[in-house]
Amino acid sequence: MSVTTKAALAVPGQDAYRIADITVGEPQDHEVLVRVVAAGLCHTDALFKGAWQDPSLPPIVLGHEGAGVVEKVGALVTSVKPGDRVLMTFNSCGECDPCRTGHPAYCARFSDLNTSPTGSARTDGTSGLTTTDGKPLAGGFFGQSSLAGYAIANDRNVVAVDADEDELALLAPLGCGIQTGAGAILNELKPEPGSTVAVFGTGAVGMASVLAAGLTGASKIVAVDIVDSRLELARELGATHTVNSATTDPVAALREISGGPGVQVAVETSGVPQVQVQAVDALATRGRLGLIGVRLDGHFDVLGTSLLRGITVNGVIEGDSDIVTFLPALVDYVRQGRFPLQRLIQEYPLKQIDQAAADSKSGRTIKPVIRF
Repeated sequence: MSVTTKAALAVPGQDAYRIADITVGEPQDHEVLVRVVAAGLCHTDALFKGAWQDPSLPPIVLGHEGAGVVEKVGALVTSVKPGDRVLMTFNSCGECDPCRTGHPAYCARFSDLNTSPTGSARTDGTSGLTTTDGKPLAGGFFGQSSLAGYAIANDRNVVAVDADEDELALLAPLGCGIQTGAGAILNELKPEPGSTVAVFGTGAVGMASVLAAGLTGASKIVAVDIVDSRLELARELGATHTVNSATTDPVAALREISGGPGVQVAVETSGVPQVQVQAVDALATRGRLGLIGVRLDGHFDVLGTSLLRGITVNGVIEGDSDIVTFLPALVDYVRQGRFPLQRLIQEYPLKQIDQAAADSKSGRTIKPVIRF
């Protein structure tokens, strides 16, 4: 039995989201129907919305940081049941080498299961979403399309959590941006005791990296940004130093802060090529840089002499999160007060989604969450 609900539609050729009633169909064998309580807005939503401009494409329901209550499950689902509270995150195949070895963020089918250009990851080509008069809508975004009152997820991209609805709204952003920033530090870069960590960009992802660095043995945590209010918040959240790169040479400042050699670990979240190069130049010999910032048309260029210093540069997807273990660990950190996620979040009703997106772009809000 299908259900009718409100959704935010990204329509080709339109800047604003269109709020409309849609129909969400029955879950297939490995799918889960979730009543969405809240969904975080992520930079990737904005990127994909901006790229979804081909007039031949149908409107698409975005959203990939959803949290809610399971309403119905497909015939082959055993991991969750109706009534379970769940966090939704990225989808994966479960069959390729990365999936089998605990690295589903690097799934061989990541693109077609999460950001398919046709807007559907189902084998039958449908999304399970239509207008109320039956016209197909694109969906399946990151295996959920959670900017709607109901979402169809997959049994591989939901994680059960014992939480009331207010806490679900708080935890919803763990599904992408927060786990990406935290996982870059905790899963990929793993700063050694006494090391210096630099975080370039203090949006939601960068702030999550700052918080995660505070859970390690790093002795210095440096936040780099051009917005003073964000740098002030970063200090409140655990940064030992801040650098405004609009007024200060960040490479020189980081070398001075680190005592001369540069930083052992850096995270770059902006995707700005100039900033990426600065992050490389700020590394000490054998330093490690995690590139998180996404640019659909971007290139990353470094001098060969930089590589001769033994540095390591690697892209980071979804924080290399094994969602079965890492998301519950983040939930525990939040509940223990060691990862104050609430300091980053501002809730908005669905009808204010355009304001939420604008506030995120301007930096007024670190992490907008749409509450249903």
